[in-house]
Amino acid sequence: MSGYDGSKATAVEIPFLPSNLYAIIDAATLRTHALTVADFATQLRDAGVSLLQYRDKDSDPQAILRAAAEISAVYEGVDATLILNDRADLAALAGWGVHVGQEDLSPADVMVVLQTSSRFPEGMTKRKAAAGVIGVSTHSDDQVILANATDADYIAVGPVFATSTKQNASPVVGLEGVRRARALTQKPIVAIGGITRENARSVLDAGADSVAVIGGLFSAGESVEKVARDFLEILR
Repeated sequence: MSGYDGSKATAVEIPFLPSNLYAIIDAATLRTHALTVADFATQLRDAGVSLLQYRDKDSDPQAILRAAAEISAVYEGVDATLILNDRADLAALAGWGVHVGQEDLSPADVMVVLQTSSRFPEGMTKRKAAAGVIGVSTHSDDQVILANATDADYIAVGPVFATSTKQNASPVVGLEGVRRARALTQKPIVAIGGITRENARSVLDAGADSVAVIGGLFSAGESVEKVARDFLEILR
């Protein structure tokens, strides 16, 4: 049975994480599993996923925007928060939020890009539009402290466990790293890195508000929709 009822979206307030599950649609991972962006997004939608990011480190801007448009079309009418990795300029064109890493634009610069976009009328702040949400990755206590002082709406912490979906990943922070981050910020925390159905609950118990999942959404013999439903049930 589909979790999507086609109902009209309602307003989303920021700062806000609408789900304990933060699904990441990674272009390279989709190619490995021979799945299209639209098919993958549809399975996430039908499972009830309402928070997702599109990550594509290799494609040209036009291809990234086409993929974002496909995801937007799948989620049309659904109360969901859509976030683009790295590219604030493309996110502004798509009307999406942005997630940045330590070597990308600062959250303050991202806000400038979003607020000067034609998609966001003058005077509209990021806290008045779901598409204005800004997230930032951190890999140490010091980075969490710095991120806490920025305009970021949420802070990603990780990798919590070893991961194979990101090249040159930082050293794992473990559940203790999540606990330390929780003590350092009141902003929502998204934990990422090696999270599976088996360990996801422990990550929330350590203080995360949401868990970001990439490879953990794939399991031999199971559909992405089924795995995503499992995550949502486990994290409820």
